[in-house]
Amino acid sequence: MSEALHRAFDLVVAATVLTVTAPVLAVAVVAIRLESPGHPIYRQRRVGRHGAQFDVLKLRTMVAGAEAMGSGLAINEGDPRITRLGALLRRTSVDELPNLVNVLRGEMAIIGPRPTIPVQVAQYTKRQRGRLAVKPGITGWAQVHGRASLPWAERIELDLWYIEHRSWRLDLRILACTARALIGSDGLYKGETGGWR
Repeated sequence: MSEALHRAFDLVVAATVLTVTAPVLAVAVVAIRLESPGHPIYRQRRVGRHGAQFDVLKLRTMVAGAEAMGSGLAINEGDPRITRLGALLRRTSVDELPNLVNVLRGEMAIIGPRPTIPVQVAQYTKRQRGRLAVKPGITGWAQVHGRASLPWAERIELDLWYIEHRSWRLDLRILACTARALIGSDGLYKGETGGWR
């Protein structure tokens, strides 16, 4: 796949979706500020292509300072740190829309392995580090095959399979599966640690 063409695709899709969803984002930001104190945008350090680190952007779905409370980075179903609005944003994947800004910056792609936190990457085997060969994505092969419900090692294998078989046809298939998941309210991705176990 041509990297230049792939980058152009990412830019067009990210800009288009951000434009269309701008009203939704604006309402969500105001609602987050009204529901609980703290900045509406959540930033967390993640590892991208070739190990480069960046701050992934999301709408805040938990109380401010949640990482220092309870189970820390681990998030379980029904976690009391998740706000009522946050639960809705997670269920509909609206909380992931700011990821599109990361795409515009060139830190992420529309399709690819989900970006993970440094402590996870530090435990990769040599083979698993192959997951860093491409930019992390908003959605990907592992996301449409179980997302965070899968054991971490299995998700990595799915991501490696995607990298080895990457093509426009496969990307379009992933986009179609993602659209079906969104329409069915299944969401794209659940859990800050990406199913790490």
